[in-house]
Amino acid sequence: MASVYRSVAGREQVRAWCAARLDAWGVPHRRWEVPTDAGPTHVVMAGQAREGVPLLVLVPGTNMNAAVSLEAVAVLATTGAVAVLDIPGQPGLSAGHRPHRARLPWYGHWLSQALEQVATGPAIAVGHSLGAAIALAAHSPHITGRLLLSPGGVTRLAVPASVLRATLPWVLRPAEHRSRRLLREMSAPGHAVPEQLVEWMTLVGRSCRSTLAPSPLPSHVLRRARPVPCVVAVGSHDVFLPSAPLGRATRRLLGAEAHVLDGAGHLVLDDAPHRVGALAARLRTKD
Repeated sequence: MASVYRSVAGREQVRAWCAARLDAWGVPHRRWEVPTDAGPTHVVMAGQAREGVPLLVLVPGTNMNAAVSLEAVAVLATTGAVAVLDIPGQPGLSAGHRPHRARLPWYGHWLSQALEQVATGPAIAVGHSLGAAIALAAHSPHITGRLLLSPGGVTRLAVPASVLRATLPWVLRPAEHRSRRLLREMSAPGHAVPEQLVEWMTLVGRSCRSTLAPSPLPSHVLRRARPVPCVVAVGSHDVFLPSAPLGRATRRLLGAEAHVLDGAGHLVLDDAPHRVGALAARLRTKD
């Protein structure tokens, strides 16, 4: 098992940053840990449970977690309860280790285990990027719907030269101006990158070992996921997942149309939280 953290000191700095963000959050919420085979998993629960309304379970993307997603979580919580899981092996408040191989099956098993302890009934898995691939890999009776945002696991992500030019300096010499440049590549043109996200990515660059984009899931895993209602959304300026090829792939493999969010990039939870919230509310109503 490999650790996401470069050092114990780096792990503690990441955990302190996340805890401080959550402590300062003005939205009423609960926080706790659940045990899984992947190690302790940190859970943040916000919003009020409503009879007949499925729980939303947000699984963030690479290098993201609950503390970085608070604006989107606040929007999602307006229509019912939402739980956010920090992914083990990603920077955050869950366990720091991840496997060297077969990561998506391992993560799918992790999410199914976590859901057994977090959800008391139907749940809609809301996954962004890596989190979407994990939501597809999970085989849980609690999952009655999926909202896949800029989804990994469906088709291979493109990595344009401009992203590589921004990523390599950030990896080699993390600094705020390099984090801002990388985040601008992932955001829609003209979208103001939140300063707390710049601060976070600089901390991640200094303290953590980042992971590669998830590979497409095997066809049998996607076939198993297909019967569950699914909504796919992608930003019109997603640098990794151009909407046309993603739309063809989701139609063919999942039987779902891809909603294109105009004016959003890969970071749809930051670029378009209210439109994501509207899609989640619609899926909750259909469940």
